[in-house]
Order: sequence, then C-alpha cells, then structure tokens
Amino acid sequence: QVQLVESGGGLVQAGDSLRLSCAASGRTFSTFSSYAMGWFRQAPGKEREFVATIPWRGGTLYADSVKGRFTISRDNAKNTMYLQMNSLKPEDTAVYYCALASVRSATNWLGNYDYWGQGTQVTVSS
Repeated sequence: QVQLVESGGGLVQAGDSLRLSCAASGRTFSTFSSYAMGWFRQAPGKEREFVATIPWRGGTLYADSVKGRFTISRDNAKNTMYLQMNSLKPEDTAVYYCALASVRSATNWLGNYDYWGQGTQVTVSS
C-alpha cells in the first residue's frame, strides 16, 4: 500500500507563490521512482482536473492554465514530489491532490493514477 501526504497549502493573495509537497511512503524507493506522479485540483462544484505530471524519466506535462507559472519536480531519494506555484490567480483556488500513477510516462488521465493523497487547500484572494 502507498500513502501520499500533501502539505504547503494556504491562503495567499493574487500574485503570490506557494510550494506544495507530497511525501510518499509504504513502498520501496525503487518502486516509487519507477512511476509517474501528478498533481490534480478540484474547485467547489467542479470536477477534479489535471494540473501537472512528471514521469519516472523525461519531460514534464502541464495543463495550459498553469503552464509557465507552475513547476513540478520530484526528489526520488526523499520519495517526495513538489509543485512550485508562482503568480497565483483567484481561479487557482482549489483542493490540490497528489497522485502516483501505474504507468511510467507522463500522463494527464486521472484513470492512470492508483494512489491519492487527502488533498491540501489552496485559496487565492483577489
């Protein structure tokens, strides 16, 4: 079993920055580092949507709405993934979830993710 725990959310003003972290446990280092990971978000009354993904090796993939503002990264030695969010906008307000995929390549399809964290709230005021 895999446990994912997000942290770093909070209340900020438009234009500010936040860094989310996702710590993984319950699997060996080699297993964690072998699969893609991703960030999704869900605003009130809306479906969960893709934000960014990072494969076990290679390039990252971003939603158009966050491209150029958000940066996803991972530290396999620490079993941790990050999301650096800059130039935040009120429309970025949502609960942010990290997830571990069952595939190695970057994927924006929610169905490819087997394990999910509990989410962390990000609120951006105007």
